Amino acid sequence: MPRRPFPDNTPGTSRSTSATIPPNILRYLALVADGYGVDLHSELTRVGLDETVMRSAGLRVSYRQGSAVIRRAVELTGDAHLGLRVGAAQHLTAWGLLGFAQLAAETLRDAVETGVRFQNLSGAMVVWSADEEETGYVLRADLPDPALDPTVAVFLAEEAFASVVTLTRLSAGVEFAPQSVEFAFPAPPDIHPFAELFRCAVRFAADENRMVFPMVWARRPMPGRDPVTYAATLEVLEEAMASRRDQQDLLEVLEISIAQSLPDVPSVVEQARRHASSERTLRRRLAECGTTYEAVVDGVRRERVEQLLYRSEATMRDIARQAGFSDVRALRRAVRRWHGVAPRQLRVREGRVGS
Repeated sequence: MPRRPFPDNTPGTSRSTSATIPPNILRYLALVADGYGVDLHSELTRVGLDETVMRSAGLRVSYRQGSAVIRRAVELTGDAHLGLRVGAAQHLTAWGLLGFAQLAAETLRDAVETGVRFQNLSGAMVVWSADEEETGYVLRADLPDPALDPTVAVFLAEEAFASVVTLTRLSAGVEFAPQSVEFAFPAPPDIHPFAELFRCAVRFAADENRMVFPMVWARRPMPGRDPVTYAATLEVLEEAMASRRDQQDLLEVLEISIAQSLPDVPSVVEQARRHASSERTLRRRLAECGTTYEAVVDGVRRERVEQLLYRSEATMRDIARQAGFSDVRALRRAVRRWHGVAPRQLRVREGRVGS
């Protein structure tokens, strides 16, 4: 099995700024945070995810939204291993039809590969890949962006492997333990929670995030295996994936078009004309993606502003102009809405000083 058999899962524009990810992680994050006495309602609302929206079956969030809530949750709970807790709290039911397909798979390896194949439907915030090696059956979790905030990167790696181990024990056997687990981040002061959860050798500061399954477990039959149910479920998942690919293609094309046009922003009517459709059709397709044209424009502008704030010494006037804002005041309002601070404060916080 090739390392990256499904190109749609590689990092791209739409995975960063547009809403394409089922919010399973955020739902469990809110539950775990509540156990610490931390209410994430205001943080979710800040990024546009109020209680009603979070209950929507069709809800999709962006990496930007997810990362912002994760970062704040780690700060508020003070738990450096929050990713482990969130991963360990999950159930296969959160993955919907995909979780059901994994339960019906023939072997544990088939279940894992089904998860890798349809990861875009699971709410994954890492990029999964798996293949057999001399050491065993290896599952890898790559980060969507090498420049990801370290706090978020650690959380995602912990949550990824903690959820895999937890769901494997729930579906295949409580005695399951990986052969080894490796994390790319440095060893924390306290590694006891890792040893307690994984029950195997855990290595830090590794070249990549990976988990090795003993081959005896990879080949182990799933207790709920059912070939007829499995095949029928895969057909439905394939249809869902085709629809998701169309959505991601649309979002990425729009984002690239907007980014290339800045400081001018094409109107939704102009974008519809470029796609040989009507404005009404384009807006309907975006609604099916869980977003709007205005939200896509806002995401692209935000990315451009952050790039200029963090990676250049451009003046606020230059940044406002290059990102398509009418003036510096409009830029300030947007940055305060995104981050809760003024542009200069954000630049200083990130180690940049500009005029």
